[in-house]
Amino acid sequence: MTGTLFIVSAPSGAGKTSLVNALVQRLPDIRISVSHTTRTQRAGERDGVHYHFVDADAFDWMVQERAFLEHAQVFGNRYGTARAPLEDLLQAGQDVILEIDWQGAQQVRDAMPEAVSVFILPPSRAELERRLRGRGQDSDEVITRRMREAVNEISHYAEYDYLVVNSEFQQALDELMAIVRTRRLRFSVQKERLQRMLADLLA
Repeated sequence: MTGTLFIVSAPSGAGKTSLVNALVQRLPDIRISVSHTTRTQRAGERDGVHYHFVDADAFDWMVQERAFLEHAQVFGNRYGTARAPLEDLLQAGQDVILEIDWQGAQQVRDAMPEAVSVFILPPSRAELERRLRGRGQDSDEVITRRMREAVNEISHYAEYDYLVVNSEFQQALDELMAIVRTRRLRFSVQKERLQRMLADLLA
């Protein structure tokens, strides 16, 4: 049985990563795909766990070898999803989450139109800016740039299958879980998963 690929996108500050991490804790039979990036490794991050940290030359080589399912530049850094390990997980029946921006999501949908895509929205621009400033790690100039990029990201919301507003965290998490569970209960998925039971019931 082939697993399902879930694409989750959001503007910076909408709470995407926190929601996805909480989802994986509640539904342990789903995996987060680990992206490659040229971004500098931050304190507390582990190579191969949070990202595969590579230099620009290694990233360019992977692009040339067509090793990425998708890749994009975000805030001056490059990010990409390696094709082979992702396909191996799906073929093994594993559901996988891709946390990527709208550029990457477009590329993945073109390559895998069966993927399920979710866009996480903040409740308002004011709240999004408050969350970005609340991190206490960016200058006013960076905040302004992130807000501009957020508006651009949000403008692509109509390209997604589902919209979730992260106003209240638990409600947003429940809605994200409902999307995953609904996909798993679709007839085509259940028919394949329950083959033996259905054969026994109809014997």
